Amino acid sequence: MTLLQKILLRFNGLHYRQEYLCCCAEQFMQAPKLYWYNDDHIIKDVTAHHLFVGYHPLIIVLPFFNDIELPQTLHLLLTQQCVSPNDKLPQKDALATLCLKQIHVQQTGSSNLYYYEGITGSHHFVSAFHRGVNTIINNRYQKKEGNVFLHTNLYHQVQIAYAVPRPIALITVKDGELFNVFPTDLHGAAGKSHYIISLRSGGRALQQVLHTKKLLLSLMHPESYAVVYSLGKNHMRPMQQRSAFPLSNETSAAFQYPLPHGTQTYCELELTGSFVMGIHTLLQFKIMNRQWLPANPQTLVHIHNMYATWRYKKGLPGNYLVR
Repeated sequence: MTLLQKILLRFNGLHYRQEYLCCCAEQFMQAPKLYWYNDDHIIKDVTAHHLFVGYHPLIIVLPFFNDIELPQTLHLLLTQQCVSPNDKLPQKDALATLCLKQIHVQQTGSSNLYYYEGITGSHHFVSAFHRGVNTIINNRYQKKEGNVFLHTNLYHQVQIAYAVPRPIALITVKDGELFNVFPTDLHGAAGKSHYIISLRSGGRALQQVLHTKKLLLSLMHPESYAVVYSLGKNHMRPMQQRSAFPLSNETSAAFQYPLPHGTQTYCELELTGSFVMGIHTLLQFKIMNRQWLPANPQTLVHIHNMYATWRYKKGLPGNYLVR
């Protein structure tokens, strides 16, 4: 690390060393809200009704019933405040805003899936000075081989998207006696019958899913955070024997796949289609089975350091699991 880089990191304004901080979703108090707004008025709370499935570009999916048509340009507001539809936009309370454009609409029975790509994003999780320092760090030190570089505004968009806690799931694929297990946080249920997962185009994990056409997706206990992160390397690895992975003796109901240790909730999914957007391949699945194992599951999620720093300065609890 160069002297300049050390100086920049010293003055980046971030409280935590790690870029992404793990925590328990059910214990994360006073989480932010994400609202769809238009003409300075709130339309709908979409915090629990949107899917974040891409970061290069930023891709947000909104499932809506067929009798509602969403606009070509979508505006989202992130705030700690609870507001109601038709309320005037609380600009002074806005932590961040996102502007997105509609790129695709998919019909799934009684609902439509509206796909949006990020255009611009703005936040004030840290001061303008600290945002500037972090921009210099990003532009000077993130343009390296093997790393997906995010230009300044795209990076801001991603920081905003990760202010909402994102569940880190484990995907299990099986081909004969061979397995692979790898994490993803770009996923979500689109209604009761469909599921969307985004994987990096060109990766072995994607090719394995396209080949087997079905998978097990497990939401994990927060105590599994270190193991879950360590499995990230498997996105680029071939399938291996079962003993290479942290799999239990419990099996899923439909596919009979072994469940990873720490599984709280799982879905068994069959592939129905896919398309490429940026560096991502977006995979659409039909939900074949869904199970909740403990009566009160605890779910591993993570958030971005930028928003976590804002929370720290405001005295909001975090209970972060530091790797």
